[in-house]
Amino acid sequence: MRGRNTINLFKALDLIARPQGATIKQLSSKLGITSRSVYRLLDNIQALNFPIYDDNDRPGREKSWKLDADYVFKMPNINLPDIRFDIKEIIALYLLRAESRIYSGTDIETHINDAFKRMSQYVPEKFQEQVTRLKSLFISPRKLTKDYTGKEEIIDTLTMAMIRNNTCLVSYFSFSSEETKNFKIDPLHFFESNGGLYLFVQVPRYSDIRILAVERIEKLEQTREVFEYPEDFDPEEKLSLAFDMVYDDPIELEVVFSPGQAKYIKERQFSPNQKIEDNPDGSVTLKMTTSGWFDVKRWLLGFGGTARVVKPDEMRQEIMSEMKKAINKYDTSG
Repeated sequence: MRGRNTINLFKALDLIARPQGATIKQLSSKLGITSRSVYRLLDNIQALNFPIYDDNDRPGREKSWKLDADYVFKMPNINLPDIRFDIKEIIALYLLRAESRIYSGTDIETHINDAFKRMSQYVPEKFQEQVTRLKSLFISPRKLTKDYTGKEEIIDTLTMAMIRNNTCLVSYFSFSSEETKNFKIDPLHFFESNGGLYLFVQVPRYSDIRILAVERIEKLEQTREVFEYPEDFDPEEKLSLAFDMVYDDPIELEVVFSPGQAKYIKERQFSPNQKIEDNPDGSVTLKMTTSGWFDVKRWLLGFGGTARVVKPDEMRQEIMSEMKKAINKYDTSG
């Protein structure tokens, strides 16, 4: 009986995948089953995630069931869902895989590798050799990447909580207080920064948006409490406003970079509102509005004498002071 149901499923898919689709009566007649059995069969097809839909483009006639045309692959004797990948789609997936370095050594990396092995079964035969070559083209650097071994269950729980809009109870180690704190969070989005996985959360106690580092979450419990997503929160806009991870008062920044650094500055996007001006001596002036005083200062200190802060003056003074301290530490003449 099980084999018969499988055969009927493929026959039904073939009929539904036709341009005109198939009515319940047509499916019942062609498959030799009752209308009730047809509806059960359609439920099974939908449960398998085939994109079928009912359509009635001719008023007064019985509606037809159809399969999304973009999902159809035509074979000599049957219409089947086309789930093969073309080379551009494969390249895009391998590029995304190269960005998954933060999951190195975890069970999540194992799941990613298993998914790519399965994907090879749905690649057109002529692309198999190219796919083998693609595996070695995109290298994922491991340097400065945080270790998420043992955090897989927390990441999975957070993912499901985001999908269902469920509030969570979290035990989180705070660097600022050097202690573990317990509080409620409404998890909103994951994002990656400098080899680390972070989390936008809404904290109901304070009604504000905060950032948590996933590796510092010690315990997490998903509750049945449902939260409302904050309507005025735009995560992409939030990320674009800060230079790195800290969101504080806006900084009107103006920095002159030496001719040797100019070409590297010009090829990067530091802020959506940045302006880069060429100077007669080959140097460039970067102007932008950003936030994160400490992050910006730390970045500029890394350029040493190849960058000069014009404004704000307070940051220029702080950087001069930091450089003098560094010189004193290296000066052993005394």
